[in-house]
Amino acid sequence: MLLNDLRYTARMLRKSPLFTLAVVLTVALGIGANTAIFSVVNAVMLKPLPYEQPDRLVWIAEKNDKLNLPTFAASVLNYLSWKEQSRTFEPMGAFGFATFNLTGAGDPEQLTGGTVTPSLLPLLGITPLLGRSFAVEEDRPGSRRWR
Repeated sequence: MLLNDLRYTARMLRKSPLFTLAVVLTVALGIGANTAIFSVVNAVMLKPLPYEQPDRLVWIAEKNDKLNLPTFAASVLNYLSWKEQSRTFEPMGAFGFATFNLTGAGDPEQLTGGTVTPSLLPLLGITPLLGRSFAVEEDRPGSRRWR
């Protein structure tokens, strides 16, 4: 009986190619949308973060009701104040995004990169494969810069 139904379906789809194209596109769109949604849900909600003790990580941000900003990055002074006064969080780290000018041989290039505090990498359990990590002394104003 199932075989007869499949034969009938194939005959009907062959008779009306425009309808067949609409069916195939609809099914393909549905499968693609479901795959995309599951990929996002899996990455964001189901899969644990790839850090040591991901259940202990907290993201802290500021909000501004006057400017209707629900979330924005904290200032450096606020971060330093929170870090100094915190009794709840063990280590604290910060990151930010910036643009940098790369100069040297040839034309200068503008690159997008990030800035991190020396405490962020150990907090996430990240160790460099080559070289060394940042030293706490490198974060202080007027400290020697390593190259």
